[in-house]
Amino acid sequence: MTVKDFEKKEKSTAEFTVETTPEEFEAAVNKAYLKNRGRINMPGFRKGKAPRKMIEAMYGTGVFYDDAVEEIYPDALDAGIKENGLSVVGQPAVIDIKIGEDKSLTLKFRVAVYPEIKVEGYKGIEVPKPPVTVSDAEVDRELQRVREQNARVETVERPAKSGDIATIDFVGYMNGEPFEGGAGEDYDLELGSGTFIPGFEDQLIGKSAGEETEVNVTFPEAYAPELAGKPAVFKVTVKNVKEKLLPELDDELAKDVSEFDTLDEYKASLKAELTEKRVKAADEDFRNIVLSRLVDKVEGEIPDAMIDDQVQNMIDNFKYNIRAQGMDYEQYLKMMGMEESGLRTELRPTAEKEIKADLAFEYIAKEEKFEISDEKVEAEYQRLADEYGMKLEDIKRAVLPDAVKTGLQIDAAKEFVYGSAVGTESEN
Repeated sequence: MTVKDFEKKEKSTAEFTVETTPEEFEAAVNKAYLKNRGRINMPGFRKGKAPRKMIEAMYGTGVFYDDAVEEIYPDALDAGIKENGLSVVGQPAVIDIKIGEDKSLTLKFRVAVYPEIKVEGYKGIEVPKPPVTVSDAEVDRELQRVREQNARVETVERPAKSGDIATIDFVGYMNGEPFEGGAGEDYDLELGSGTFIPGFEDQLIGKSAGEETEVNVTFPEAYAPELAGKPAVFKVTVKNVKEKLLPELDDELAKDVSEFDTLDEYKASLKAELTEKRVKAADEDFRNIVLSRLVDKVEGEIPDAMIDDQVQNMIDNFKYNIRAQGMDYEQYLKMMGMEESGLRTELRPTAEKEIKADLAFEYIAKEEKFEISDEKVEAEYQRLADEYGMKLEDIKRAVLPDAVKTGLQIDAAKEFVYGSAVGTESEN
């Protein structure tokens, strides 16, 4: 085989030609004949015993050419890849096939190659990171939530007011007919909570236990299609009214709901917890913005094949998660009014960003030449064994040391980028 005419193309693709000798092509044709003769019937011959020349005379000299091309394709592709030192991604394509008069075969390939990228300015990326604060008002709101969680209810003999819990039976009617999903019994509805359709709860304020009433509402436009924007009447029976009694905001509450003896200590603890959560959220936002800025710095073309493969991986994961929840993937798409082609289009920008991020960290790991000790490799093997519940020796057989070392270098690149990033209070 002879490899020639290598040419780099746009979007990290390349083309090259591989020529086979007449003898190589003849050998491939003969292999194709031997594989297929058992399926060919010829008058006067037992099945599978017809000579090749007889078959070619009846069906044409090119009867085995397609199969011969498939036979020779892997070796030709491998020769072209090795000759040009390519790292191929995705599925290669044959864009031209020629059979010469001397019965030599010429194949022209187009392949997507692992992209060569460059990343400038990956150290010290500046990202807005305003200071984390928690106000006293926020602590008070959290205290109020705790009081709500620990409230007790007491039946009252008076008209319902906002904040009360009304136990109701109800049936909804549209055009004088009950509609599906519009009925309920012994439903505890907190008035003013906004749980039901706008206007429903307001019309129960002032009603007492034992009263029957009609509630007139209009379903919001952003509702189930069969109900959206339509008027309805609910016949409601108020069975009882209960008042929520919140505990006093004092030291006793602190003792009941926490390990602290005083309200001041409990409030200080709540503020610390809220601050810790907010710091973690701010750090996560910070890293996400740093990653986006890093991706923007990637110079180089990403082959479509890489993005296609990443999109497929994302769809496979999506299918797995949907089915793990007991749903059918195709039915889910129908329910969402979406086709898979639309999902692929929607996922494509995220897939490209993920690929660029991976390539950037690979580039940085090579540029910075992070040293990974044997001790770190051994510790990573142990971590993997613990994570997957496998024996250490089995993990070592499954994962090569170079792969472990490369993974640790990528991790070091990530920490290098995030650790060197600079948080600013504003964009200025």
